[in-house]
Amino acid sequence: MSEQSWFGCVVPEELLYDVENHVWVRFEGDEAVLGMTDVAQTMCGKFVQLSWKQPGRVVKRGKPLVVIESAKWVGPFPSPFNGELVATNESAFAADILVANRDPYGAGWLVRVRPSNLDEAHEQLVGGAEAFDRYRSFIEEHEIRCFRCEE
Repeated sequence: MSEQSWFGCVVPEELLYDVENHVWVRFEGDEAVLGMTDVAQTMCGKFVQLSWKQPGRVVKRGKPLVVIESAKWVGPFPSPFNGELVATNESAFAADILVANRDPYGAGWLVRVRPSNLDEAHEQLVGGAEAFDRYRSFIEEHEIRCFRCEE
């Protein structure tokens, strides 16, 4: 995985992003794996609890797929596009609540969504290089220093 980093905040180049909502996206066929960016997991702090929506639910862009409670924040993890929630990573978080704090782009993925329109879903996201440029400004403006929880 090639990536760029700014003040410890990693942005993998091969992923797509909804930067405003701090969501990363990896398309696998007609489904997309979604997770919280490194910047977002750092801003949140250690995860405490997640409230999962049930697979099979149709979701609209901007509506929550998961509600996350952390040491510093409680809020929604929004869908970056319209689609159907097909799976959650609930079992990984049950085994290790800090999995997204340790590995936000790998084992810490949150949900799988089948976009209702693949072309439209792609249009609503930006590539890794653009996301990195936008995050670099955001990181500097908010004085963010990314970190990962240790085992």
